[in-house]
Amino acid sequence: MQAVRIHEHGDVDVLQIEQLPDPQPRAHEVLIRVKAIGLNHLDTWVRRGVEGHQFPLPITPGCDFSGVVEAVGEVVQGVAVGDRVLAAPGFACGRCQACAQGADNLCRHYGIFGETCDGGCAELIAIPAVNALPIPAALDFEQAAAFPLTFLTAWHMLVARCEVRPGDDVLIHAAGSGVGSAAVQIARLFGARVIVTASTPAKLDAARAHGAHETINYEEEDFVKAVKGFTDRRGVDIVFEHVGEKTFAGSLRCLAKGGRVVTCGATTGPKLEADLRPLFFKSLSILGSTMGSRGELLQILELMGRGQLEPVIDRVLPMSAVREAHAAMGNRELFGKIILTP
Repeated sequence: MQAVRIHEHGDVDVLQIEQLPDPQPRAHEVLIRVKAIGLNHLDTWVRRGVEGHQFPLPITPGCDFSGVVEAVGEVVQGVAVGDRVLAAPGFACGRCQACAQGADNLCRHYGIFGETCDGGCAELIAIPAVNALPIPAALDFEQAAAFPLTFLTAWHMLVARCEVRPGDDVLIHAAGSGVGSAAVQIARLFGARVIVTASTPAKLDAARAHGAHETINYEEEDFVKAVKGFTDRRGVDIVFEHVGEKTFAGSLRCLAKGGRVVTCGATTGPKLEADLRPLFFKSLSILGSTMGSRGELLQILELMGRGQLEPVIDRVLPMSAVREAHAAMGNRELFGKIILTP
């Protein structure tokens, strides 16, 4: 089979397409013929490397993928050859207290395809049968690969961590990103007023089309002042953060009393300098979040099947264009997700 491989960290040139032996499913696994691969910023971090973190190189990236089951292990039940499936991108031990409580994303042994082990940027992949979820009839393979990681991340941030409620004002940064565009839909679904930032008029227009109420071009205006204007100086109840160093201090200044900022990433850098006094004077909360539970993903899957949530696809490219796709993500030249097809 063909697969994208990373042998060393670096620029897009380190992405290589190679011939590898076809994987064989173990007793508890299914073999999937991959039809679509959804790219995420996680793929760019795996490619570039993260200081202080060791990835198991060489590695095949790709945490979001969908396809058709070609073979099943001898103890597999509930999944059959020919089934259309998408991959739950995270996996856990299934035996610890966190897993038993439905918080598998807090398992000490939690991992993500394409980060902890080989992922789905390939023609074939063998994964645990429990990670192979049925694709709703309303979705094609490209759509099915476009939402699991980003929508799960955004859902856990807004619903589980921040407990978003009808009437909340929610500020979502970088609404053109995969996780940002997911957050817009989820916040709107829960009855919040959605305020977004993005870098171009086209991205702001697209955010409005997907549910944003108010928009801010952060390249042209101070987002803190704009938020204060939209909320009559009260501030927002929730700030959805994943930008990091460039926006985090301003995000704290945007919060109303009792507000919470939730973050899942730091794409512009990990350093934070902020005045601590508003944290206690205004009873603010800073919340971290990574991924979400499998139960949450199943809930999202049902909403996708009903059409209450919608995958956001920027473009579909052949897997041979993986370098082009990574470059586009690095340059923020997208709204939603880039999909690759083997």
